[in-house]
Amino acid sequence: MMHAYPAPPAHGGDPPERIDGYAPLRDYAAVGDGRSVALIARDGSVDWLAWPDLDSPTQFAAILDARRGGSFTLRPEAPYRVDRRYLPGTNVLETTFTTGQGVVRVTDAMSLPGRALTPLRELQRHVEGLSGDVPLRWSVTPGFGYGLREPRFGRRAGTPVVTSGDEALAVCAWQAGTPGIGDEAVTGRFEAHAGSRALITLCYAHQDPLVLPTRADCEARLEHTRAAWRQWLAARTVHGPWAEAVTRSALALKLLVYAPSGAVAAAATSSLPETLGGPRNFDYRFSWIRDSAFTLDAFLQLGCPAEADAYFWWLMHATQLTHPRLRVLYRLDGGPRAAERTLPLEGYRGSAPVRTGNAAADQLQLDTYGELLQTAWLHASAAGRLDADIARRLAGMADFVCRSWSLPDAGIWEVRSRPLHFTQSKMMCWVALDRAVRLAERGLIPRRHAAAWRTHLRAIHDFVETRCYSERRHSYVRSAEGTGLDAGLLLGLLHGYTGAEQPRLRGTVEAVRRELAHGPFVHRYTEDDGFAGTEGAFLACSFWLVESLARCGHADTAAGLMDQLVGLANDVGLYSEEIDPATHAFLGNMPQGLSHLALISAACALRGKDHA
Repeated sequence: MMHAYPAPPAHGGDPPERIDGYAPLRDYAAVGDGRSVALIARDGSVDWLAWPDLDSPTQFAAILDARRGGSFTLRPEAPYRVDRRYLPGTNVLETTFTTGQGVVRVTDAMSLPGRALTPLRELQRHVEGLSGDVPLRWSVTPGFGYGLREPRFGRRAGTPVVTSGDEALAVCAWQAGTPGIGDEAVTGRFEAHAGSRALITLCYAHQDPLVLPTRADCEARLEHTRAAWRQWLAARTVHGPWAEAVTRSALALKLLVYAPSGAVAAAATSSLPETLGGPRNFDYRFSWIRDSAFTLDAFLQLGCPAEADAYFWWLMHATQLTHPRLRVLYRLDGGPRAAERTLPLEGYRGSAPVRTGNAAADQLQLDTYGELLQTAWLHASAAGRLDADIARRLAGMADFVCRSWSLPDAGIWEVRSRPLHFTQSKMMCWVALDRAVRLAERGLIPRRHAAAWRTHLRAIHDFVETRCYSERRHSYVRSAEGTGLDAGLLLGLLHGYTGAEQPRLRGTVEAVRRELAHGPFVHRYTEDDGFAGTEGAFLACSFWLVESLARCGHADTAAGLMDQLVGLANDVGLYSEEIDPATHAFLGNMPQGLSHLALISAACALRGKDHA
């Protein structure tokens, strides 16, 4: 059965607009190379880039401070309209500017290294004249260290080079005008004609010699980059009416994979606001244990065994450092520290504070144990075995759950109000021990404490069923003896606390739909979380509702919601963390891994119901 996509929010072709120097978050596309990610607005401005790694301080952060953050602009001088797409099967971005004088096409890519000597990192911007004569201007305004460090401008072999400490950024230009060096920027102006081809390449070095490439080298790397993305995607398994959305989500997820370690970042950015002008602005350039089961399942569903193995081994390496206790999140290199600090930046459209690091790392979040044991269960089911040392550590984590499940915690949403006995946390503690018992029964982890695990399984189940269920609502509630709802309760179904045939969970799905959902938009909860202000609808929760409805036998209803959600992606198929239901404006960090993971999971569930 096929489903027609609804019309997406208006964006394709329209002239881009900025408010006080800020583009709408919906206007951003992403390019990356497995080490970092750049965000590029529809008007051609690179407003976010952190080199050498995704979690490094930035060179461009105009998205967080339009005056001092730094950017790389490239656009026609005359008024223009914009159409964009990713080249099919790639994370290479193509932007077409249409003016009254003619049409130009800009191809943006963060190049993947080949065998020859290459810059440490490289961002290429190719400009092709399609028709007429189009004057363009460009400007590279570096903002090293989130715009807080002064750059120094000079030339090497005639090429403009900007330095700050042990970092260097070369601006290589061919047929893009003569680069000029000012007090704050490297700038240029040129005219594109039908058939003309210009190229501007940013080359980066960090504690290493700066490599200045030839144009031929750059063009060869662009072709290699296009081919490498297509080759990766060709090995994936995607079918059904939502195949295009799943494919783009797979490519977005691949952008967030940190190649040196196999870790998967939650998002590419820091401190994009969950509500304009509010304080809910966090650094998401870490890997959350909360996302692990969805991540491994997505890799396995998509046919990505190499990424699944690398991610699982990264998880095991990172969690070994804090065993048996889990941190909520880990750095991409596996480190457990993520000290939170505030930067003296304006914030996106005045949304301060701007933070780096994330204080949630120090919280007790009990649901993570269920996520990790479920991840291990998925890995073991696919591989048929577990390393002996990992097996011992997993058994140790199960023992830790027995000692800790009765404690209040910060919950899946990492509230900064007082700890509570969150229902979803207890459900996931049950999942942790259930998976430990199953692994022990298969002889995959030591079973000497399995009897205790079963005893605590029963105790957790009794706690949830007697203290976390509301007869009046016909639903589980957010916390023990509480009255509120939480969309995270849907994970009790999705991660197997109990099956879809269980009336209490079916009632919970209906309650979430009735009280937290408005059409395709689902809010996480309505109770206090320790922060001022409000937030948008949480996109992952929206896809979780789709999957829950599908599992409960409401496949047609789920498919209708899925169609609406797919239509809410931006013009190049990306999602942020949240969305404003009234305006469809994106909120929160992007591209957001959990949003795309939840889309993939929902599509796979619907495929199992013959709707995908």
